[in-house]
Amino acid sequence: MDTLLTEVLDVLRRTGLDAVLVLTGAAVLGLLVYAAVHRGLRALTRGVEWKLPLRGALLRRTRGPLRVLVPVVCVYLALPTVRGAFSDTARVVLDNGLQALFVVGVAWALLAVLYAVEEAVSERYETDVPDNLEARKIVTQTRILRRIAATAVVIVAGGIVLMQYDPLRELGTGILASAGIVGIVVGVAAQRTLGDLIAGIQIALTQPIRVEDVVIVEGEFGWVEEITLTYVVVRVWDRRRIVLPITHFLEQPFQNWTRTSSDLIGTVFLYLDYTVPVEELRDELRRIVEASEHWDEDVVGLQMTDASERTITLRATASARDASTLWSLRCEIREQLVAYVREHYPDALPALRTRLDRPGEGKGPAENDEA
Repeated sequence: MDTLLTEVLDVLRRTGLDAVLVLTGAAVLGLLVYAAVHRGLRALTRGVEWKLPLRGALLRRTRGPLRVLVPVVCVYLALPTVRGAFSDTARVVLDNGLQALFVVGVAWALLAVLYAVEEAVSERYETDVPDNLEARKIVTQTRILRRIAATAVVIVAGGIVLMQYDPLRELGTGILASAGIVGIVVGVAAQRTLGDLIAGIQIALTQPIRVEDVVIVEGEFGWVEEITLTYVVVRVWDRRRIVLPITHFLEQPFQNWTRTSSDLIGTVFLYLDYTVPVEELRDELRRIVEASEHWDEDVVGLQMTDASERTITLRATASARDASTLWSLRCEIREQLVAYVREHYPDALPALRTRLDRPGEGKGPAENDEA
């Protein structure tokens, strides 16, 4: 039995299969180590992931990259023991391949960590509640900074991988050294992109807009749905999407209804006859608002803001906790005030008065004498 085992090992050693088996065993060992560690961490965090959203997100997001990274590290550590079984060319190819896989695995793991942090922040700070100013601020900063960091990781990882291969490195050096004019053209063409990236960073720091901010832009009312490094998506009330370059929010004026707080004051205009009792309408407005579930118990009022030759203009004001609630409150006020005037003071509704005189009536004395 010992003689047979020795002969098999000699055959494997001569054919180089022993090195392949060693490296394969190292990769399998890495997978087993990863599975054991991952299972242990899952057991430790089971039942408390809702309290520790970052830990749960990290476990989910890093499962893929670690499944590649741990076996690569094990194979790289086992490589010196069988290095003599490979030719010089094979060793170079194997070293470069392992290094490239290691860099890709590390970059993938870093991206997973960034996405896990963003996911944990989104779970920790909810933006679908009325008082969500601080949450929207933090979520916006996290998303933009995650995109910037992810872009940097991908670029650096790609550069490191290309530097592993001499032909590609020499080709890149030759292009950079001999194509100065092309570089200038590319630099000019990339000014807009660089400007958008800088604008994205400025948006993240100064925050004139945040995710779920209520804005009026290009004459449309909507909510900021997504902020990237180059563009902003605004969700309009009828479910349309407006995509604008991010520089638009730095170069063009726009309305932000939730810049410092989500509560707003809305107006309703009524055009009525001079005979309408304003004080009674003021009392009715207060009754309507106090009975409404949309009012935030802050602002309510009625003022006469204009008087033309035919009607007077009454402006009703009321406040609500956010834009959607304010819209419902305004519609409720408008509907009930018009119904109240129509029911109790129908003569106060706007009407066009025309006077018809009989022949000879309405003329001055001189005109009647002449007639």
